[in-house]
Amino acid sequence: MADVGGTLLFDDIGASGECPDLPSYVPQVDGKVTSLDGRLFWPAYAVGLRRVVSPRSFRVSPMFRGRSAHTALGLGAQQRAVLVGYGEDALVEAYWTHRHRRGLAEEIAAMGWDLILAPNLSVYRNQPRAENLINMRRNLMVASELAALGATAAPCLYWLRLEDLHRYAVWSQGNADRLPAVAVNLQTFRSSADWEEIAVPGLAFLAATLPEDLPVVITGTSTADRLAQLVHFFGARLRLVSQHALQLARHGRLLTAEGEVFSRSLPVDLFTENVRHYASLVEGCERADGGRG
Repeated sequence: MADVGGTLLFDDIGASGECPDLPSYVPQVDGKVTSLDGRLFWPAYAVGLRRVVSPRSFRVSPMFRGRSAHTALGLGAQQRAVLVGYGEDALVEAYWTHRHRRGLAEEIAAMGWDLILAPNLSVYRNQPRAENLINMRRNLMVASELAALGATAAPCLYWLRLEDLHRYAVWSQGNADRLPAVAVNLQTFRSSADWEEIAVPGLAFLAATLPEDLPVVITGTSTADRLAQLVHFFGARLRLVSQHALQLARHGRLLTAEGEVFSRSLPVDLFTENVRHYASLVEGCERADGGRG
């Protein structure tokens, strides 16, 4: 409780920043994009926290130490760099512990990311309720701290109950003119039951109560049916971040309207087509849905 300021309220947590112009689909990679972006010239790329902060030493990785994010990733002047601050619990908890003690927050903020999806502390149904509430507050705090250091950071929203969603709605409306974006990590909603019972009702509530022009950056889902639901909820303000385009390309898989197919094409060519497919899928759903938020 001392670590989170002695309260579980959100009233004292501010927000600031302006969301960069991002494409509807942002591919997540695990290193330099030079070999992947050859003929794609994609407007933005994302990288996960474990590539930036070592999960062994809990220090900034050599690839990023003392460098800007754009230089480390090999991005062009007009391309955007997005940090997906998600990872295994041990890494994210270590970030919380060492963010100021070792200067992790300061180092990350100094890298010049165009957008940071702030590290997300997990919320599980089998945790004590107090721990759920502490982690929800911590998720807003880490984003606010990065913003205070000059970074553009989107807090990750987790929920279990309707009251959690009400609290986010009040907080986001109170910061509507300063909040750059919010992020939702759907990686843990793997089963159909979790998706239908927790994810879908929560997403519908957020879509109805978040500020109308607030970008919503979502990770952790890649199937066409779930993607169609996301676009139905958030329309043109949806930004999807996913590793799927790269993972499939490395395994010789090409995304098509009929599903995944095996291909003997080079991984870089498969990656190019997979990224374009995802972008067209999101944009196609937007057009079919009328671009509604």
